[in-house]
Amino acid sequence: MPYYSYGDFLANNIYCILLIPILLLSLWAQFQVSGNFRRYSGVYNRRHITGAQAAEAVLRAHGVYDVGIRCVRGNLTDHYDPRDNTIYLSENVYNAPTVAAVGVACHEAGHAVQYAEGYGPIRLRQAIIPATQLGSKLSFLLLMVGMLLYSQTLFFVGIVLFSFTTLFQLVTLPVEFNASARAMETIRSQYLLEGDEITGAGRVLWAAALTYVAALLMSALQLLRFVLIFLGRGGNGRRGGGRE
Repeated sequence: MPYYSYGDFLANNIYCILLIPILLLSLWAQFQVSGNFRRYSGVYNRRHITGAQAAEAVLRAHGVYDVGIRCVRGNLTDHYDPRDNTIYLSENVYNAPTVAAVGVACHEAGHAVQYAEGYGPIRLRQAIIPATQLGSKLSFLLLMVGMLLYSQTLFFVGIVLFSFTTLFQLVTLPVEFNASARAMETIRSQYLLEGDEITGAGRVLWAAALTYVAALLMSALQLLRFVLIFLGRGGNGRRGGGRE
């Protein structure tokens, strides 16, 4: 029978207590994203600027001219791909002259500008991607095996690998907030939107940022749980049970 320490009990209880509010935050963030995007996708901006035109305006304002802008299928599939240096905008953003389209497109263009300018956090995020990918593939396997076999070494290696996932989520926050800040700054300075339209675009980007906060909190909570289990088992040794 596998051995369960007081550390396991404490970690699982803390995890369950904190899991509920984080899940609620995650659900609320997703609701805000879909709700605000749907709401402001129905509001046409006064200058009739499409998402593609808005993204181009951000690039031009920052002196970036070698980034492609293409349309991609799907809903909220907008992203910037540094591998081919292209901004991909979904069908309801690329050609849509709406407030939501301008906000989303400018945000993605903000990522392109980050790469062009060598923004520190995005360079760090790129550097840890290999370790993050390795951690996502192996961490849970090592954690499970380490827990079942009561191998502190395997469990510790699993924690280290999983920590790269949390680190990636942490570094993603300034990347996303900075892209949104660049977007809103350009929207104002280039007069892409006016008055209440700027507020609407800000709401769309703010809701999207919440999803990244929720993802970080969830990852950090899981990491805390694993660390508490590791410390609890290390302190208790194999007292009180386990295999003979």
